[in-house]
Amino acid sequence: MVSLSNHERNQFFEAPINISINPKPMTKSRLQAKIMALVLSSLLFMAYLPCHSGEIIRGRVVGVHDGDTLTLLTGSKQLFKIRLAQIDAPESDQPFGQVSRQTLASLVFNKTVGVAVDTLDAHDRIVGMVFVDGVDINREQIRRGMAWAYRQYLHDQSLLQLEGQARRAKLGLWTDANPMPPWVYRHGGKAYSEQSTDSQPTPAPTQSTGVSCGSKRTCKEMASCEEAKQYLANCGLSHLDRDKDGVPCESLCGNGQ
Repeated sequence: MVSLSNHERNQFFEAPINISINPKPMTKSRLQAKIMALVLSSLLFMAYLPCHSGEIIRGRVVGVHDGDTLTLLTGSKQLFKIRLAQIDAPESDQPFGQVSRQTLASLVFNKTVGVAVDTLDAHDRIVGMVFVDGVDINREQIRRGMAWAYRQYLHDQSLLQLEGQARRAKLGLWTDANPMPPWVYRHGGKAYSEQSTDSQPTPAPTQSTGVSCGSKRTCKEMASCEEAKQYLANCGLSHLDRDKDGVPCESLCGNGQ
C-alpha cells in the first residue's frame, strides 16, 4: 500500500480544485482519459477514508438526522455521516420517529464521540458503534425503546434480549401494541397484519402452565390447530386471533375446530 506523509496527505485533501475551461471540443480519447483520472482519484480518496473495520474515529456530533444516523466533524475538519450499526430506528414519518431522533440528539449532539467502524454502506455512510463517555449509544437506543435490533445486519445477539426487555416494559415505541419494523415500513408494510413484533427468534418465557413457548410467532409456523391454540392461550400471542373470536389461525382451525 502506498504511504503518504502528513504533508502529502494534507496537500491531497486540502488542495484547491482548479477548473479550466477549454473552448476546443474534447476528443473521445481525451474524454476517456479524463474519466479514468476521475475514477482513480476517487479510489485514492476512498483508500484514505477512516472506514476500515475495527478502526476508531473520533469527533464532535454536529447533526442528528434520525434515530440511527448522525453527522460527525473530526478534528481535521472532515465531515462523515455515521449510521449506527445493528439497530434500526423508526422512520421519521413513523410513530416515534421524531421521538427517537430527539432521544439520540439528547445523547450525542454537540458531544465528542468515538465510532468503532464496522463497514461502509451503500450510501457511503460509515457504519459503526457509537460511544459517549463509555456508554454504547446503539444499545442505549434499543434499551430505551427507541430502535429495533436490526435483524438483517445483527452480529450481537444480546441486542435481541435488550429489545425484549424494552418491549415487555412497554418503553418508547413498544407502547404501541403492534409497531411496524422500519425495514417492513420501507417496503410498504404489505401483509404486516399477519406479522408479530416478536417475529424474530427471541426466546419467549415459559409460562406457569408448564407449556414451553418456543420461537414460533406466526400462523404459518404452526404445525397444527392445537399448537396454535397453545401459543394463543399460554404464550401471549394475541395476534394469532386476528378477529378476536377466540379461535387462532382460521386457516388451521377453520370454524373453531
